[in-house]
Amino acid sequence: MTIRLLIVDDDPLVRAGLTLMLGGAEGLEIVGEGADGGEVPELVARYAPDVVLMDIRMPEVDGLTATERLRGTPGAPEVVVLTTFHADEQVLRALRAGAAGFVLKDTPPAEIVAAVRRVAAGDPVLSPAVTRQLMTHVAGQPERTPRTAAAGRLGELADREREVAVAVGRGLSNAEIATELYMSVPTVKTHVSRVLAKLGLNNRVQIALLVHDAGLLEEDGQK
Repeated sequence: MTIRLLIVDDDPLVRAGLTLMLGGAEGLEIVGEGADGGEVPELVARYAPDVVLMDIRMPEVDGLTATERLRGTPGAPEVVVLTTFHADEQVLRALRAGAAGFVLKDTPPAEIVAAVRRVAAGDPVLSPAVTRQLMTHVAGQPERTPRTAAAGRLGELADREREVAVAVGRGLSNAEIATELYMSVPTVKTHVSRVLAKLGLNNRVQIALLVHDAGLLEEDGQK
C-alpha cells in the first residue's frame, strides 16, 4: 500500500529538499505541501494523507498548535514533527499532543523514509533509548499535569496493565518487558493496546509521559 505523505514547513527550500529526497522512495507518495500550520486542516481534507511531516516553528500557526488541532479530530493522520533538537521542550509538547514521534532535520533521507513507514504502520519513531532520553529530560522540568490527575487516569488500569505501562515509561521494548514480567511478546502488545484504548492515548510515548506525570517512575526506582 502506498503511504500518502503531506509536508508542512515554512521554508520553501526545506520543502523542496524533502520532496526531492523522499519523492522517489518506493511505496511513498508526496501528495501535497503546506507553508504554515494554519493550512493543515484544508490540506488534510483535500489530500487525505496517511502521515504529516510537520515543522515545529512556523510564523502564523506553529506545528505544535497544528498537531494538537489535527490529532483532536476523528480519523486524523499520524504526525511526525521536524526539529533541530533531540530533547526540545516543544518536541515534548508535540508528543503529548499525539505526534507519533520526531525526526531531526539533518536525518539521512533513508531514515526519514523508514520513520514515515513505521508511523504509517502504527509504531512511534522513538527507540527505547530515545524514550529514556526524553524521560531524563522531562524529569527535571516542572510538572505539566497534576500528579493526582495522572495517577487517577492510570488507576483505571488493571494491575498487569499498570505494570506494563510503568515498564513502557522506563523505555523498555516489548521484548524487554516480556522478559522482565514473564510474559510473551504478543501478550505485552495486547496489554499495551489495552492501555492505549483505556487511557485514550495515541502511542507508547504518551504512556511514558503519563507514567512520569503520575510519579510512578520515582516509586519504581525506590523498590
